Amino acid sequence: MLVSATADVALGAPLATRQLAFDGAKIDGGLYLDVTNFARTAPGWFDTLVKEWSAFGIVTFFLLMIVGWWLAKRLPAQNMAKALCAPVAVVVVYVINDLIKSVVQEVRPCRQLPHVFHLEACQAPTDWAFPSNHTVVAFSAATALFMVARRLGLVAYVLAVLMGASRVYVGAHYPHDVAAGIVVGVVFGVLLTWAAGRFGADRVLRAREGGRLRPLLVDVPSGAHGRLPGSGDDEPGRRRREAPAGRGPDQP
Repeated sequence: MLVSATADVALGAPLATRQLAFDGAKIDGGLYLDVTNFARTAPGWFDTLVKEWSAFGIVTFFLLMIVGWWLAKRLPAQNMAKALCAPVAVVVVYVINDLIKSVVQEVRPCRQLPHVFHLEACQAPTDWAFPSNHTVVAFSAATALFMVARRLGLVAYVLAVLMGASRVYVGAHYPHDVAAGIVVGVVFGVLLTWAAGRFGADRVLRAREGGRLRPLLVDVPSGAHGRLPGSGDDEPGRRRREAPAGRGPDQP
């Protein structure tokens, strides 16, 4: 259902809240209106497609994290550690972003700009806009996935860009909310995912060597004695294979 702003711009938020909160319209309100005015005249099927993606597309990134874990079974232990910690990293980044929101307190554009057209219902007066939570989650997940498997990460980054753009299109955020969400998601995504790989690889490697978790951490056929990815446990055998053949009795 399409929604347009009404008197809630004036009455939806307490006067004190609107006076103290940050006004993001002064930054790129004009660009925001250009995008939402385009949405006003766009075909209904396209508006519906973008609205549904904006609301439910975030689930795609958690599905991609499952794919990342599956791919990491064939990759070094450091990659598996990153894949396992990716959901945790995303949750931590989300919490950090929520703290930033509570400090900045930027009013949602649907409450700040009169008569603005928006596809998504206007959020509560204290549901702040800066930075965009959807964008933060999408880009932190894409960053973690890129550090696990680059091709999968590139796919996730494309979807993350679409998610960020959709948040402006449906009228939920200003463009700078999305830009800030990208920065927060990428920066903290890199830091947390790097830390997971740096400090979790040894534990993954030990679990891969034996135990009940081994089938979840490495792709080795049952009963096979294949080399563990990233473990270096094939080094002695490789040295033996590469050693020169022994000399026969008739060789000088």
